[in-house]
Amino acid sequence: MQKYIFVTGGVISGLGKGIAAASIGMLLKNRGYSIAVLKFDPYLNVDPGTMNPCQHGEVFVTEDGGETDLDLGHYERFIDINTYKDSSCSSGQIYSTIINKERTGDFLGKTVQIIPHVTDEIKRRVYNIADKSKADIIIVEIGGTIGDIESEPFIEAVRQLKNQFGRENAINVHLSYIPYLKTSKELKTKPTQHTVKEMQRHGIQPDIIICRTEIHMTDDIKNKIASFCDVKKDAVIEGIDAKSIYDIPINFYNEKIDEVIAELLDLKKPRKNITKMIETANNYNHPSKETTVAIVGKYVQLSDSYISVIEALKHAGAALGARVNIKLIDSEEIEKNGPEKLLDDAKGILVPGGFGTRGIEGKIRACRYARKNNIPYFGLCLGMQIAVIEFARDVCGLKDASSTEFGKTKNNVIDIMEYQKGIYKKGGTMRLGAYPCVLNTDSKSYSLYKKKEISERHRHRYEFNNKYRELFEKNGMLIAGTNPDSNLVEIIEIPSHKWFIGTQFHPEFKSRINKPHPLFYGFIKSTL
Repeated sequence: MQKYIFVTGGVISGLGKGIAAASIGMLLKNRGYSIAVLKFDPYLNVDPGTMNPCQHGEVFVTEDGGETDLDLGHYERFIDINTYKDSSCSSGQIYSTIINKERTGDFLGKTVQIIPHVTDEIKRRVYNIADKSKADIIIVEIGGTIGDIESEPFIEAVRQLKNQFGRENAINVHLSYIPYLKTSKELKTKPTQHTVKEMQRHGIQPDIIICRTEIHMTDDIKNKIASFCDVKKDAVIEGIDAKSIYDIPINFYNEKIDEVIAELLDLKKPRKNITKMIETANNYNHPSKETTVAIVGKYVQLSDSYISVIEALKHAGAALGARVNIKLIDSEEIEKNGPEKLLDDAKGILVPGGFGTRGIEGKIRACRYARKNNIPYFGLCLGMQIAVIEFARDVCGLKDASSTEFGKTKNNVIDIMEYQKGIYKKGGTMRLGAYPCVLNTDSKSYSLYKKKEISERHRHRYEFNNKYRELFEKNGMLIAGTNPDSNLVEIIEIPSHKWFIGTQFHPEFKSRINKPHPLFYGFIKSTL
């Protein structure tokens, strides 16, 4: 029988359920169990693909082409697994599926209701991940906060599943907040008592309570929570603010959360040491050197818009014993004030993905500044296209060079993919997921990957226009990687530059805590 861990949250949002779920998965995998994850989100969008990154953070892309919640990135980075398109599910997907079934007569004239039809569809998604993954343990995170009207069908589905699977096969880990009142110097447990009472009102008794706190909890506080919330004292887990997110699984290990879970779910495999995790955290927390990287983007108001990029930079830095100081630079500010003042202390410049015309000229100016001043440059997706446009204008003499995305010109060196021309729906219609790439053995990329054939994840509609390939190569740009099936350009380099690489794909999605992506590793190394 597969085991299930349902992760919920209370009191306030933003407590870090995703990191908590990922940390639990990391510890259980360390014990020798296979892990699968599923994230439910209560919003009515079908997926995050059309949502503004400044509101919801980045869109994480899976191997099989899913545009998913950013928490899946935490799961993949921490647990070192690949998730699925089906690992991220919203209320929009649930209701869309049910309404489509109703329209085709699948319900045979029955009245369609929240219970049982919506809850049954939610449960079906859980069964699907369990069956697809064949994992020993399935971790299911419920987005939102207990008490939210949008979350109630998911909570009811959890109640039903816990009863169905049995207490020895399914548990609830509830994340709560313990506020600290500085005036009276007290940790207050009342909000946690209330959120647990709300769970109980829905028919769910939490088995483990993770208490987010900014100071250490005393035994008295733990005893109080255990008593009023009807859990064992060792099931009250301190989730203290950490220096970095990579300390969190270590803190949980020290709190013996994996031991509590093992007892509740009757898991027989013994715990193992976490020496590698501790070494990794030490590399993050105690670097011997440092560097500064400027991320020039258009969604910089929310750092989660570039969370996978930021974490991939940190992974590479930790592997090199370096702290990576990250400056988020609004490309529109470069348009107004020029790159010199904003980028003067950057040891490396990275232009990430994005859509639309806003801030594009600022990105082009940042790229030109990096190229002309021999500063390491890394362009991701749109960042590669920016590098191609800048090179066309300033080196190849095509002054009107641009992308079809920004308007039709005589020299659209970036053009829309042929099969994308008839597509008008925005959601889920881009070139998505993993595609192969064959590397030029004379390239810097090949020397970093150390293999000729690679596979990377994509999310875009526009591509390098191969009509200009010969012109670019004649002027000193190297086509470092191409798709073997379509011959589309995947990687460009400027060999005469210290470090100048642009990728049509998103390498940040495949970086892991203990396995930094080779291109990010090379980029950070070049800045030291």
